[in-house]
Amino acid sequence: MWQRVQTLYLAISTILIGILFFVPKAVTFGADGSVTDEVAFTGYMPYLVLLVVITLLNLLALTTWKFRVFQMRTATLVSLITLALQIWLVVDFLATHNEVVFRVYALFPLVAVIFDILAVRGIFADQMLVESASSLRKSRRERRK
Repeated sequence: MWQRVQTLYLAISTILIGILFFVPKAVTFGADGSVTDEVAFTGYMPYLVLLVVITLLNLLALTTWKFRVFQMRTATLVSLITLALQIWLVVDFLATHNEVVFRVYALFPLVAVIFDILAVRGIFADQMLVESASSLRKSRRERRK
């Protein structure tokens, strides 16, 4: 499992999304420059639901290495949902950019999407390699008959 690079990509993506449960999304500052409020990802229920779904799907994709097509589809679905979360964060930023300061953690979903896409490419390459080897064995058996 861990000898494949796409497993590492999926693990990094899962860790990045998992970090979002514990860090603030944004902070607000007072007139004197001190932090008055931290806005957490888990403080807003739709964000929390998306984070839980993304984490569970990432874990599912991470643990289904024997079923490459299912793993590839799951990783693709995760990347689309994570991209939707990132777009939602951008819209949220544009709506409140004068009032709050977003942390660098708000970019973690974008990095996770990149790692998910890299994982999908690796899984697809493995699947093509297995299919080509399978077709070579099949044609070799047919020539023997």
